[in-house]
Amino acid sequence: MVTLTSAQDALKTVYLGVVSDQLNISANPLLSKINQTTRDVWGKEVRKLAPYGINGGIGAGTEEGSLPNPASNNYVQFVTTLKNLYGTIEISDKAIRASQHNAGAFVNLLNDEMEGLIKASSFNLGRMLYGDGSGKLATVAQASTQDTLAEVDSVRNLIEGMVVDFYNDQAVIEGLKGVRIVAIDRQNSQIKLNTTVTIPQGAVMYVQGSKDQEITGLGAIFKTSGTLYGVDKSQYTWMNPYVKAETSIGDETLQVAVDTLEETTGSMVDFIVCSSKVKRLYQKYLQSYRRNIDIMELNGGFRAISFNGIPLISDRFVEDDTMYLLNTKEFNLHQLCDWKWLEGEDGKIIKQNAGFPTYSATLVKYADLVCNKPNGQAKISGITSASV
Repeated sequence: MVTLTSAQDALKTVYLGVVSDQLNISANPLLSKINQTTRDVWGKEVRKLAPYGINGGIGAGTEEGSLPNPASNNYVQFVTTLKNLYGTIEISDKAIRASQHNAGAFVNLLNDEMEGLIKASSFNLGRMLYGDGSGKLATVAQASTQDTLAEVDSVRNLIEGMVVDFYNDQAVIEGLKGVRIVAIDRQNSQIKLNTTVTIPQGAVMYVQGSKDQEITGLGAIFKTSGTLYGVDKSQYTWMNPYVKAETSIGDETLQVAVDTLEETTGSMVDFIVCSSKVKRLYQKYLQSYRRNIDIMELNGGFRAISFNGIPLISDRFVEDDTMYLLNTKEFNLHQLCDWKWLEGEDGKIIKQNAGFPTYSATLVKYADLVCNKPNGQAKISGITSASV
């Protein structure tokens, strides 16, 4: 007989390992390249010493002259708060009782819930990697009086089923907290919600409860001002990545960025990611010179184009005109622990939702992304054509 106890055992012993592997390896090609570690985690924070420059205690001299003065390594301390990442599944009491005497039916029920959780978590993890930590999804470009349709500046970070909050001047808009996206018109960049409340122009959309709570993604690392991990970028120039505007894309553009990083910082690019539009432009460039397009197989089942042995892959969360050239060895996802089920004091992970005939279980991870060498990364933006 299927019981809540047997369901909890299945979630702990069977599903947890599978879900962790899926989210850590197969969720996103960039995430699969990033090392995940529990090092430098102190309480609720990540605190680590980041070296920059070189040791100054070197020199040449005479046979009997004085030795070089010691000059130790230069360090700054990075400090960032561990972000709380959650994913929740819900099963009704009726569904549990209906499959009580049919183990196969209950397994199918759990499989469906877990597949939905993996899909939603993978989407949001991928989105966060390229975000700036604010959780901003889009801005309402034009409010609509036609039913609940509203035009937004971009639908790149949106998908049907998302539960979102709308803010105006940093305050949540009444009636637009915890609303759900039920339809997206991608051609016209319009969304439809499960509410008839008017969405004002200029309102900013965030995932429910996530405003300013997401991991420190590339958007924050590539900001040209402000602070990163508590360090002022204006005081430490090595905290600023290589950023270049180029209207066209070709081998020379990529090679200049790769060479610049290697010569000025010693950073070796091992991963290139761009929008699908930019990838198509690069493919057009290759075809114009009748060159074969070499395909690489990556960890997690992803496929990439090869640029001098470096994988080049597209990701839906990269801006339309942008390409990133990264040394992923300089990134770490610092975590308190790997994915775990949220447990109560009684050790139970499946709990009844107060006042409702439903049960829920929550997957949790406390982590943040840290780039040890920001100036060892590159971004090319403004790409609108191929170098042909």
